[in-house]
Amino acid sequence: MSCSSSSLGLSVYVLAATLVAQLVLGVTLAWVLARKRFPGHGLLDSLVSLPLVFPPIVIGYLLLLALGRQGWLASATGWSPNIVFQPAALLIAAFIAGLPLMVKPVQNSMNSLSPRLREAAATLGHGTWSYFFRVELPLLRSALATGLILSGGRAMGEVGISLMLGGNIAGRTETLSLSIYNAVLDGDTDCANALSCLLGLTALACFWALRRYGNQK
Repeated sequence: MSCSSSSLGLSVYVLAATLVAQLVLGVTLAWVLARKRFPGHGLLDSLVSLPLVFPPIVIGYLLLLALGRQGWLASATGWSPNIVFQPAALLIAAFIAGLPLMVKPVQNSMNSLSPRLREAAATLGHGTWSYFFRVELPLLRSALATGLILSGGRAMGEVGISLMLGGNIAGRTETLSLSIYNAVLDGDTDCANALSCLLGLTALACFWALRRYGNQK
């Protein structure tokens, strides 16, 4: 294993794509959980929170069983996705790992908003989507910042799910965190130290951003 920039570039790509997915899918899921009631609502809410307490390596193994070429999805639908041991697997791993950290702050913030806001917006002619984008979303800035920073930080440090689903293939599915893991296994302490410092400084920057932008009232 060489201490190259390929893992850094891959990590930046995965982080950027994951944040976009969290902003779109995570916020949508938070809105559904906060605003809708339907059969299975509690189950969906629990599944979103599950990555907070469930061992990442087990989540990765279950996803491997589900998404592999001969996995559960292929057996049930006949479609064999080319995801496992590909960069797409890293996106899925990072997204799932950070999902509860994105959804829960936004969901809780939505639940804390007064219903009178919707009533007032409705009297002014705002429909559901108009209210969301023009009234509700601006009030969620702090929660959105918190969710993006926390989920981004979790994505940067993700190892367990990525290791199982991505395969830790040098030059293809080796993220920055996995490069540190590989460097330690290879006895390359210089590489491990350098990459750990880089990842640690990035985490400190995330912590500063969380304190600066995530706690605003």
